[in-house]
Amino acid sequence: MTRPTPSKRLAEAGADDGDALSLGASPIDAPSPAAPRGYRTIALVVACALFMQQLDATVLTIALPAMARDLGVAPSQLSLALTSYLVALAMFIPASSYLADRWGPRTVFCTAIATFLLGSIACAQAWNVASLVVARFLQGTGGAMMMPVGRLVLLRSVSRHDLVAALSWLVMPALVGPILGPPIGGFIVTYFSWHWIFYLNVPFGVAGVVLALILIPDVREEDRQAVFDWSGFALAGTALATLVFGFELATRPATVRVTVALIGAGTVLTFLYLRHAQRTPHPILDIRLLKVPSFRISVVAGSLTRITQGAQPFLLPLMFQLGFGMSAAKAGTITLASALGALIVKPIAPGLIRRFGYRDPLLVAVVVASLGYASCAAFRPDWPVSAMFAILMISGLFMSLLFTGYNALAFIDIERSRMNAATSFYATFQQLSLSVGICLAAVLLRVAEPTSGVHESHLTPYTFAFLGVAGLSFTAIASIVRLSRGVGRQSSSSSEMI
Repeated sequence: MTRPTPSKRLAEAGADDGDALSLGASPIDAPSPAAPRGYRTIALVVACALFMQQLDATVLTIALPAMARDLGVAPSQLSLALTSYLVALAMFIPASSYLADRWGPRTVFCTAIATFLLGSIACAQAWNVASLVVARFLQGTGGAMMMPVGRLVLLRSVSRHDLVAALSWLVMPALVGPILGPPIGGFIVTYFSWHWIFYLNVPFGVAGVVLALILIPDVREEDRQAVFDWSGFALAGTALATLVFGFELATRPATVRVTVALIGAGTVLTFLYLRHAQRTPHPILDIRLLKVPSFRISVVAGSLTRITQGAQPFLLPLMFQLGFGMSAAKAGTITLASALGALIVKPIAPGLIRRFGYRDPLLVAVVVASLGYASCAAFRPDWPVSAMFAILMISGLFMSLLFTGYNALAFIDIERSRMNAATSFYATFQQLSLSVGICLAAVLLRVAEPTSGVHESHLTPYTFAFLGVAGLSFTAIASIVRLSRGVGRQSSSSSEMI
């Protein structure tokens, strides 16, 4: 069998969706170190910023009920604040590689952290939903540059000999952040104020900028002629934003006209972009990549699964706090179970895929993970905490196995010359799917609200929402079964895996 390229070996290592490996610029960019800094030092500097971002994402979901109470809105309406962040990621991640080439990765990385911090401070000062949405979008703009450019800084600052080890260090914040986030968020909301979940980013961000300026070399590739698809960026970005925000507003009667206008405009812009992409040699999102079967299956099946994954951290804290009457601290302790499951399976997932290929592990994982999230619909206040914790941990374990397989499968047949376009396309759809998951969860909650009445029927919207999003993830089976059983089996030696 042909020895995999470095990019394929990194892809086969797999990652959860929060993993920096799965986002932004291509892993095939050849490192050209300009300073004798140890790769661990550089990796930990970059990881400081990524940890801040991962922590912020998981802390926020626990704080939603408290934020909604202070802002005077229903908690489901704050889904717009979560969505605006993910839309910003989807819009600006494709531009990150160009900006790094144009202005230098260290400069863009530090600017991204500063933008994220400004957005965090603005979130803490928000006085209504609209101001929070704008602030979260600003945060997302910084986050879109911070993730892929931070990884690019590392890739261009270490030798190929140390590349896999360096990326292993970079993975750690993606694993630790979601574990620490829920309990920290619950503690802050219970004993302090939700505003401090955003101020918590300030020391991490300041440390990241200072250390980056001191320790990270500004490695550039002067001979690269970066070409950016400005027309495609405008069309695709506007289409994504209008469609997602349109669907987000779909169940709010007072905004029917705005909803129709946004969805209509987004549909038209989508068709215009598809036409543009077919005529442009290097479109910002190359839809021709979908002609590659393995990439197409990963995008389609992965998007369906990530919709469920995006909904789950939105629904659980609301149900535990508003439906069960738990404190934010207790809810945060339970919801970290999914992250613990992901951490457990991380070291063994690549070996399972090498041993059994992609098809069978992914089929088992999608069934078990979907059943696990569907079981959340049956959660009730009198359930033992240990039982709910166990179900969530098992669900997170198999969901992590799914993402490991999806992220690896996407790139096994992508040509080296198209890897950069593939990673940008894939990362964009990752964030878009998570956004749709939050939108769908909010829509299902609001649709089921009229059925709420007495006794335990106030939990009916959550039951309906969990069953809806879990049922959607089951449909990924139709794509996975198209894979050959031998795809991915014994694809590389264990020494090449992260």
